[in-house]
Amino acid sequence: MEVRIGVQNAAREIMLESAQSADEVAALVDAAISAGGTLRLADSTGRTVLVPASVLGYVELGAETERRVGFGIG
Repeated sequence: MEVRIGVQNAAREIMLESAQSADEVAALVDAAISAGGTLRLADSTGRTVLVPASVLGYVELGAETERRVGFGIG
């Protein structure tokens, strides 16, 4: 699932591809904001992104899609 994070006072957004579900990512965002801590997400390549919750502008969660494997038609 694609996750886009907007950071206050930054022109570019952070984009990553996560293996976590939308509910899991939303729970991590909620926990970081309520604790006033840091949002920590890992992407599908093993990269870790840390964003202080105090500078979060928005977090956009893309649709969860199943990856298709094979050469079938249709």
